[in-house]
Amino acid sequence: MNSQEEQPLDQEDESTIQDSSDKTTLLVNPAELPQQISPAQIKQVSPSALAYLGDAIYELYVRMYYLWPQQRSEIYHRSVVAQVRAETQALHLRSLTPYLRSNELEIVRRGRNAVTSRPKRLNPEIYQQATSLETLVGYLYLTDYPRLTELLQKLHLER
Repeated sequence: MNSQEEQPLDQEDESTIQDSSDKTTLLVNPAELPQQISPAQIKQVSPSALAYLGDAIYELYVRMYYLWPQQRSEIYHRSVVAQVRAETQALHLRSLTPYLRSNELEIVRRGRNAVTSRPKRLNPEIYQQATSLETLVGYLYLTDYPRLTELLQKLHLER
């Protein structure tokens, strides 16, 4: 255990790794991924596929947000589930709408119109809004990562 990489981190070192107020580094920049997607390919991606990707990216962002300060797994889980629920996602979309550009509003519209089914417990409008948010997140992740982080930072996630 001579190298610094092999030594365990103490609590003080862990707290400096990720400051929860620094939300810009909570996601992997797609420019750093091994495979790039061309603009022509992105236009061919269905709103449902963008929502599928956006769901994963959004949940990853929320999980990273709640990672600090350290807590028990059950508390992490409850915090994340509260934020990734369709009802909360719909609220987040409504809070972001005034900040959206015309091309982003078009992606939101496409995401809303792509919804064909929903869980029985949900109002169809809520589910459409949640899917629209996920579609927007997926689209921006692939096309404009800085804009995605700008919008995600506007979300009011509860601590």
